Amino acid sequence: MISYQMWHVSISILLVAVWSLLIDSADTNDKNFEEENYGVRYATPCEVCKIVATELENRFHATGKSHDVIETGYTFDDDKRARKQYKASELRLIESMDGICDVMLQYNIHKERKDSSRFAKGMSSTFQTLHGLVDKGVKVDLGIPYDLWDKPSAEITNLKTQCEDMMEKYESDIEQWYYHHQQQQSLLQYLCQNRMLQHNARGDQAACLTEQPNTKTEL
Repeated sequence: MISYQMWHVSISILLVAVWSLLIDSADTNDKNFEEENYGVRYATPCEVCKIVATELENRFHATGKSHDVIETGYTFDDDKRARKQYKASELRLIESMDGICDVMLQYNIHKERKDSSRFAKGMSSTFQTLHGLVDKGVKVDLGIPYDLWDKPSAEITNLKTQCEDMMEKYESDIEQWYYHHQQQQSLLQYLCQNRMLQHNARGDQAACLTEQPNTKTEL
């Protein structure tokens, strides 16, 4: 006979499982509602990691060319100060990670693209066309004031938030890659493919990581 304690634990586990499914379902429905009614499709975990990892690697690539040597220590005796190459220093790591999520606001959503390249810097071809029409005197009504056309969209502001969450959660993994693995693996593979997306609860795969930039327009 099942004891009261075991029955109580089983019911509790079942309730937690049902609650998790309800939350996931509600979140999915909310996203579907936003996309169907407002055309908003937020970045997937794969897209977020791809964008952030690419931006970080670009920064590391740029700063890795430096041959500067930095000194550490709090002594006035130059001979007792530790010297270290900047490209292997903690300072380079900190400076590369600093403000990385603010870079997300330089992106725009390119709705004419269907893959991960829909998040890209520069004005989308759709808005280039619309601005061109306005410049020619054509009245274009998008339902929002003209001076808000070039403001970050809901997808972009959400991308910045997702970046901040990702950096907070995977900061130690980025540090491990920087100090021990950057010569063997790209950050894209180490962080995104092997960690962030490996056990993604929503079943999001790492397919977007291998997508090549697609700049073809579909107007």
